[in-house]
Amino acid sequence: MLDELQRLLAEAKQSIAGAGDDTSLQELRQQILGKKGSLTLLLKNIGKQPAEERKSLGQEGNKVKDEITAAIEEREAEILASSSHLEGFIDLTLPGTLPPGGGLHPITQMAYDLNDAFRSMGFEVYTENEITSEKYAFDNLNFPAEHPARESMDTYWLKSEEELTGSKRLCLRPHLTGASVRYLKEHGAPARFVYPGQVFRNETTDARHERAFFQYEALIVDKDFSFASGQLFIKTILEKVFGHEVPIRMRAGFFPFVEPGFEIDMQCQVCGGKGCRVCKNVGWIEVMPGGVPHPNVLKAAGLDPAEWSGFYINIGLDRLVMMRYGVDDVRLFHSADLRFLQQFK
Repeated sequence: MLDELQRLLAEAKQSIAGAGDDTSLQELRQQILGKKGSLTLLLKNIGKQPAEERKSLGQEGNKVKDEITAAIEEREAEILASSSHLEGFIDLTLPGTLPPGGGLHPITQMAYDLNDAFRSMGFEVYTENEITSEKYAFDNLNFPAEHPARESMDTYWLKSEEELTGSKRLCLRPHLTGASVRYLKEHGAPARFVYPGQVFRNETTDARHERAFFQYEALIVDKDFSFASGQLFIKTILEKVFGHEVPIRMRAGFFPFVEPGFEIDMQCQVCGGKGCRVCKNVGWIEVMPGGVPHPNVLKAAGLDPAEWSGFYINIGLDRLVMMRYGVDDVRLFHSADLRFLQQFK
């Protein structure tokens, strides 16, 4: 067995001397000195030798192990010091490179800011599924049966549901307003709540329009809620978002779910009201429809319109973000271009 130990020592030293890099050297260490290494297995056989030989074999085995360990450490130092291992000068005092940090998408950040603003005024934040039905998207909101928004040119209907009607005909939600009836059925009135989320419409994209975009809707349902209170409500929200007073104007507009209804415009924050391609050179941009909930909507929610009133607003969240940062093309927010998004971290 002494001969085997010496032969293993000689072969190990030769292999160690030929190791060209640290990886090869560590593999050799494992092959020789590891739990299943050649030397380890050989030393385990000492117990099988005659009793009078075990002591000397044990001493020789430890000596071989020490020599191999020393040879590995010596070769390790040689490799570390060699010019082939270190390509050029390394300054160990330099700070490390930090991994790139993430951040909230500007639309998400705007939604959070609005949540904070509305919560400060006693509103609840409500969510619903992105798949809804004809009943909640149109029927409950007083949309007539022939309304063009129901057609496939505007709404993404689920193919297998095309021949169905009402609650059985499913679609990607084209707006958030249907959530109002769902909430009021669950919680009743009075109510103050907001419901942010993504909506989907089959339309041509341009600087102000996308097929999938974000809305932020708010609804107050109470007794004797005045129009003046609704106007103040809009001004307060915009002031909280932008940090300064924002001029608004309200124009009469038709929406099936409100009566009376209004187109609510704000002064374009990209050009300061001077005119640009975002506002089509008029200085104003429509950011939300609004108005008093239509009696038929309140009835669909199980409320008496003679007793209850309120005020809707439906904020175009993407456009509001464009105003905050002076971005002139909404498609940039959905491009997933990190060069664009990193500036908002």
